[in-house]
Amino acid sequence: MLRSLMSTNHKDIGMNYFIVSLWGGLMGFSLSVIIRLELGGGGIILGDEHLYNVLVTSHAVMMVFFLVMPLFMGGFGNWLMPVMLGCSDMLLPRLNNLSFLMIPISILVFLCSLVLEGGGVGWTMYPPLVLLDFSSGISMDMMILSLHIAGLSSILGSINIMLTGVLVSVFSGSDSIPLLVWSLMVTAGLVILTVPVLAAALTMLLLDRNFMTSFFDPVGGGSPLLYQHLFWFFGHPEVYILILPGFGIISHVIIEMGGKFEVFGYLGMVYAMLSIGVLGSLVWAHHMFTVGLDIDTRAYFSAASMTIAVPTGIKVFSWLASMYGGVDYKSSFLMWVLGFIVMFLIGGLTGVIISNSSLDSLFHDTYYIVAHFHYVLSMGVIFSMFVGLNYWMPLVLGFAMPEFFLKIHFYLTFISVNMIFFPQFFLGMLGMPRRYIDYPDSMIFWNSFSSVGSMLSVLAILMYMMGLFVCISEARGVMFNGKSVSAMEWSIMPYSGHHSNLEGVLLLG
Repeated sequence: MLRSLMSTNHKDIGMNYFIVSLWGGLMGFSLSVIIRLELGGGGIILGDEHLYNVLVTSHAVMMVFFLVMPLFMGGFGNWLMPVMLGCSDMLLPRLNNLSFLMIPISILVFLCSLVLEGGGVGWTMYPPLVLLDFSSGISMDMMILSLHIAGLSSILGSINIMLTGVLVSVFSGSDSIPLLVWSLMVTAGLVILTVPVLAAALTMLLLDRNFMTSFFDPVGGGSPLLYQHLFWFFGHPEVYILILPGFGIISHVIIEMGGKFEVFGYLGMVYAMLSIGVLGSLVWAHHMFTVGLDIDTRAYFSAASMTIAVPTGIKVFSWLASMYGGVDYKSSFLMWVLGFIVMFLIGGLTGVIISNSSLDSLFHDTYYIVAHFHYVLSMGVIFSMFVGLNYWMPLVLGFAMPEFFLKIHFYLTFISVNMIFFPQFFLGMLGMPRRYIDYPDSMIFWNSFSSVGSMLSVLAILMYMMGLFVCISEARGVMFNGKSVSAMEWSIMPYSGHHSNLEGVLLLG
């Protein structure tokens, strides 16, 4: 175990990221189930409104910072990037190991804050709620420190990804870089740009709480709006940090599934990702339409938010064109990919609706917003996560999941997540606010329906874990991968040792 933790080999570090992030994901998922149990019937079961808000906050932080970011950038990025680029390891192996070791430390500090009084302020941590007047315990300081450590880890990992990708592209040309690597490089650029801004905001919060400054306290001349601008300058690009690696994964699986050598419109896909990265950094105040922005500011942020739909549409239609003519309709991967596209489209189209500042004034902080971002995250990101795990499992573990389990898991997941989140659009239009532990009896039907879906999603996760246990315990090895010759990572099959491509790779084409 110590060898694994101290390793500077990209495959060991990638596997460590996979294990830690999946543990964090199960933790965050279990918190969401408790939330839905509370909301499944009228009245208060937990007995404490603060405890409910602690669960909501912790669920969000665990899923965003301790599942998706480590899994995509640390797991898929570390394991696959050197193999796809034909190099033996990441450019900075020791920095790679340091960035991983910060994640378990960050999780431990966060869990310490959770088992104390907890920080029930929402994952956005808005002042004045987060200041000493309303959150006086040490728990909030530990939560802020935990996010500091996780942010530093992601910055170090992103520097490594960016330098590795840029160095290879200088020698081999940018037109030969796989789309997953492009997506990871754009994501790394967003992390390097925005996470330091979050770190500045969190540092000012710590100073306000412990050193009597007034950056965000109006009594001392500060402004809570300053915090919102700083946080959302990170918070909105964070959405694209989460989803962009998923775009890369979906592109690779569609190439394979459609029997193509490359995705339809490779250059358009690359520029679409770059456009999403740039535009996503310029629209942060659409989260703040209700704070009193003037009409011109709201008009700009509404228009800019709608503009992101253009490169996103390019990607969706390129995926559909890539699938045309060669799809295996019996494949479980087709189900997951189509499920991803449909769910992401619903999330994206509802995003266009609430990018309108007038409509957002009505929907702000209702369950309509919860449903919207969960269709992008709980379905878009998580579906692409399962696609990637299933597709590259033979490469990483040397085992393949039985198709039966993959299909059953898909059906259960698809039905359950739609049962959970589609009714929340109705609840939002009825006016049910977010982060409330109780609600009027008129909303009990859709809340109960949503909670039944949550119980079904538990069954889906258990089915996946059972399939994983079966494939590992039976050692269902892969004798022939049958993958496209354009997918260079499969050239190291069967399961290779610590390093691949030590002698270099010559690409002919």
